Amino acid sequence: IEGTCKLLFMEGKESSCSGLLRFMQFCGDLKRVKRTGWVNRGVRDAESVSDHMYRMAVMAMLFTPDLQSSEKRQVNREHCIKMALVHDLAECIVGDITPYDGISKEEKNRREAQAIQQITSSLPKSIANEVTSLWEEYEAGLSAEAGLVKDLDKFEMILQAYEYEKAEERPGELQEFFESTAGRIKHPIVNGWSEELLALRHRENSEVHPTDEDRSQESSAAKKQRQE
Repeated sequence: IEGTCKLLFMEGKESSCSGLLRFMQFCGDLKRVKRTGWVNRGVRDAESVSDHMYRMAVMAMLFTPDLQSSEKRQVNREHCIKMALVHDLAECIVGDITPYDGISKEEKNRREAQAIQQITSSLPKSIANEVTSLWEEYEAGLSAEAGLVKDLDKFEMILQAYEYEKAEERPGELQEFFESTAGRIKHPIVNGWSEELLALRHRENSEVHPTDEDRSQESSAAKKQRQE
């Protein structure tokens, strides 16, 4: 193992595994950074940034050629998985900054770019460049892969909101998270997942708190059934 580590670091400043271990520890810190939005909304046992990125990476893994067969422009699945795994990496240092924290987008980006530089400083140059490039590509949001991963970021959030509403018996209470993504998920496949989730949530919430329209429809259906 020691020999392997030395080979890895021939191009870098370190001559042992210490740099790799330092990077792994930064990644481990993400397990203890809670997602701010859930904490602010009083969610019990809120997920970590690491939890969020893990499921995003699994979602990206689903984008096989078969799943994308009907798409004109297919994304690079491996590239998307990697991007999902590093897109929030800076939060192990700067925390999960939200639009409600009073920090401008420019300042947020500056802090995160500085954090990425610090996090990757102990890595071999080639790996450091790859991680930095993936993060910058995601932030720019210009490539098809970055666009997909940004959509997965939004979808994973509303899926988690749905799960919290169910687990904590809070139907409809996390509506603001759904509203924040409305009309903003562009990829056809992810948009299809979103529509399915929204329909499921609506059905389940209607069973718990039926609207006047739901009651009217149920009454009409019951009346029709009696007539038959």
